[in-house]
Amino acid sequence: MNPRRVIVVGGGAAGFFAAITCAEALPHTEVTVLEKTGRFLDKVRISGGGRCNVTHDCDDQRKFAARYPRGEKALLSPLSKFEMRDTVEWFAARGVKLKTERDGRMFPVTDSSQTIVDCLLQAARAAGVKLRLNSSVERVTRGTAGGFEVTLAGVGGVQETMTCDRLLLATGGCRAVAAGQLAVSLGHALEAPVPSLFTFHIESPWLRGLAGVSVEEAEVSVSDARLRERGPLLITHWGLSGPVILRLSAWGARALHELNYQFPLCVNWLPLVSAEKISDELILRRQTTPAKLIINTPLPPLPARLWEQLVLAAGISRETRWAALSRTQQHQLAQQLTRTEFAVTGKSLNKDEFVTCGGVRLSEVDFKTMESRVCPGLHFAGELLDIDGLTGGFNFQAAWTTGWLAGKAMAAQS
Repeated sequence: MNPRRVIVVGGGAAGFFAAITCAEALPHTEVTVLEKTGRFLDKVRISGGGRCNVTHDCDDQRKFAARYPRGEKALLSPLSKFEMRDTVEWFAARGVKLKTERDGRMFPVTDSSQTIVDCLLQAARAAGVKLRLNSSVERVTRGTAGGFEVTLAGVGGVQETMTCDRLLLATGGCRAVAAGQLAVSLGHALEAPVPSLFTFHIESPWLRGLAGVSVEEAEVSVSDARLRERGPLLITHWGLSGPVILRLSAWGARALHELNYQFPLCVNWLPLVSAEKISDELILRRQTTPAKLIINTPLPPLPARLWEQLVLAAGISRETRWAALSRTQQHQLAQQLTRTEFAVTGKSLNKDEFVTCGGVRLSEVDFKTMESRVCPGLHFAGELLDIDGLTGGFNFQAAWTTGWLAGKAMAAQS
């Protein structure tokens, strides 16, 4: 009896996890991973600044699923089958221990993504998975006797055709519609891909002059798209970044795309303090420290450099002391502290993540097995699906979960 043949197109996190799971579940299965580039697991290698944010420390599946702007409902059931704790145990069983940082992100204790890459490569080889680099798939067709025929772009015009019983597409995010054409050729429709997890370009000279300054808790909002998020904010040479901006960009990926990434952004630098208390504090300072220069006495927890620029942006001169602060200036300063408005003029993709939303429609996939509802024997895993998570390990967990389910299903005897 011939062994079952499985081909995985895509040598990234989801593809490797599916291939390993399938080969370990049914040892006599012939599993082959086809990677079009000259290196496996490139995104794993560079993610998290070279540390690889493997998953996130949250064992409440509903809370975990809520971190996916697209895919929350679809992932609820899969996460009940393979969740964060399963990921931790999987890597631990293969000699890789993970650690949890204060914000919940989980990394290998080595702080090196190469640890994860080596683990996946070793596990694949130990399971007998065939690994092929520089193997670009040109087309996929249904075989005459069932299964699939996979045609590789040949060297020197000579093509190679492989056959398989089960096929997994794990080719990564659809940064362009063309990236999902294998799925389309097999009957699937794609949700249009647009960037998610990006930072904002802002031309304000005084803001850019503060590059490197961070605020532990800020609130940002885009009224044009009914978006609002709160969290750490980082000022950069090109504008604004940090977790709160990345979250806002993820939830607003499609809406901000429709605005052509040009919109007014409002920043509340002191979201934990009410507008009334801020006003009271400004009045108190005018009464208790009248001789001090306003520019030299920041309201905590604002960084001194940021406070200085907010004072100047409110139209208050460097020489103004608290005793000379007029009611109009007090109001303008309070407005700057709670409603600074910037004109966003563009975006930059977050280099460690470069996530897109869009991809294979979730309604066309059975999330118990990750099998296509329109093309039997075809499975999906990872970012090729219209699933994307917030930064913090959620996108990798989606890759492990969907890869594990697909691998188990492809190994199951039909």
